[in-house]
Amino acid sequence: MKWISFRVSGRESFGIVKGDSIIDISAFFAESECPRTLVELIAQPAKLEHIEKQYEAMHGAIPCKDVQFLPAIVPPNNVMAVGKNYRKHVIEMGSVADIPEAIMIFTKSSNTLVGHRGTISLHAGVTSELDYEGELAIIIGKEVTNISEAEALDAIFGYTILNDVTARDLQVKHKQFYLAKSLDGSCPIGPYVVTKDEIGDPSALRIQTWVNGEKRQDGTLDQLIFPIATIISELSKGHTLMHGDVIATGTPDGVGKAMKPPRFLNEGDTVTITIEGIGTLENQVM
Repeated sequence: MKWISFRVSGRESFGIVKGDSIIDISAFFAESECPRTLVELIAQPAKLEHIEKQYEAMHGAIPCKDVQFLPAIVPPNNVMAVGKNYRKHVIEMGSVADIPEAIMIFTKSSNTLVGHRGTISLHAGVTSELDYEGELAIIIGKEVTNISEAEALDAIFGYTILNDVTARDLQVKHKQFYLAKSLDGSCPIGPYVVTKDEIGDPSALRIQTWVNGEKRQDGTLDQLIFPIATIISELSKGHTLMHGDVIATGTPDGVGKAMKPPRFLNEGDTVTITIEGIGTLENQVM
């Protein structure tokens, strides 16, 4: 299934995309039992099972063209993200010596999240080096702690696209990732959360990023230094992963910082990220 969070006629909701329309979550439940968010639904397996049984016989009532996309999911905690997870990206930003021996994890504030077609805030008074990073993001489907790599994929609910927008000058100035990657309205996520049964083997997925129609990034998930199962297992060690947690898996080479000369985002630029099987996430810098 393909889940969407949206606003229509001043009302916020979420539901399932079916064809060119949306089945609102309220179509499945009485008002008193209806989950308010996708995260809340993921935490209730019995309600998910109820939806799966009803879904095939139902038709969407809300045209997709009439809605405003919201962030596809807002996790219960900060967004977790893996740094330096594509070999060529590590080298373009430094050298072979910078390839990590252990997984590198940082977090991004959930204040950063915006939906498909929403605007990326330029923050011109704060940074002059705003950069894009197209990534696949994992959505955790159940509470897990200390799980093995063999168990890790079973913990996934689905996948989405995330743009890990980064203020490169702040990253250098503060010598850490959080502030540079947590500017308000700087992290598009969406357009959908696609359940793992529709994706199959995620290592076969291809991710591409364009800026104003110019292709900048083109990679496949089998290029990850630390694959998805390793990421989930490592993050679960002594640290409980919750329903709806979001984990960004890293970005391929081709970021603006590494170009010669560097090419950072400017007002009016459009960033488009596509992952086959999930869709296209597009946002303008304003």
